[in-house]
Amino acid sequence: MRGPDAISTERARALRRRSTRAELALWRHLRDRQLAGFKFVRQEPVGPYFADFACRERYLVVEVDGGQHAKSGADAKRDATMRDLGYKIIRVWNSDILGNIEGVLQMLSAELEYAPHPANGEREPH
Repeated sequence: MRGPDAISTERARALRRRSTRAELALWRHLRDRQLAGFKFVRQEPVGPYFADFACRERYLVVEVDGGQHAKSGADAKRDATMRDLGYKIIRVWNSDILGNIEGVLQMLSAELEYAPHPANGEREPH
């Protein structure tokens, strides 16, 4: 029987407590199905990693990045692992969230409309 993983749960809670200003700003717009009616969760375990935000229904991961992520080899490996698990990864810069939240939300809405379908991994309109 599968139950909660206490280690993953505590790690996710710790990550949520240390959210950046940009993550909190985006979360205000993603929580409670505010974006196109889709449910998002924060610090979701995906394989060995934790996604900043994930829409399980559409297999979409949103990563919020600062300048330290530019051309990161670790991020490329992480993205590849998540893609292998069927997720589409969208990376959004902190500065875009803080300076143009409406543009970020429009882009995410468009991605949700054509996110991969979990059954076959093909992109289908919502």
